[in-house]
Amino acid sequence: MFTHVMLGADDIDAAKAFYDATLAALGGPEGVVDERGRVHYTHDGGRLMITRPINGQPASCANGSTIGFHAKSPEIVDAWQAAGLAHGGTAIEDPPGIREATGGRKLYLAYLRDPAGNKICAVHPVRG
Repeated sequence: MFTHVMLGADDIDAAKAFYDATLAALGGPEGVVDERGRVHYTHDGGRLMITRPINGQPASCANGSTIGFHAKSPEIVDAWQAAGLAHGGTAIEDPPGIREATGGRKLYLAYLRDPAGNKICAVHPVRG
């Protein structure tokens, strides 16, 4: 459905350090900076880009929005959160753990705000 997700950030260096660390915990590669100063991440068919807003205004997070990243295990969710906290992220909501989702599904997840305030999470579906 999606071709990409683009997030705004005023401090591209801080955003790149944060996403390089958190996405590496998920098995992703380091971001590549293009000629416009945008950072690109491509992994498992997904694409994430970080940019300064093109209108010249300060970046702002979207109230009510969350971007979720798939993790292959609960331990990877924990490693993702630790990498984010070590690189300028802020822990939000409940500590990492199992949450009930719609339809009786269970998810192991953790939430962070990136250095620009964007809300993100790492999610691992729990079997059984």
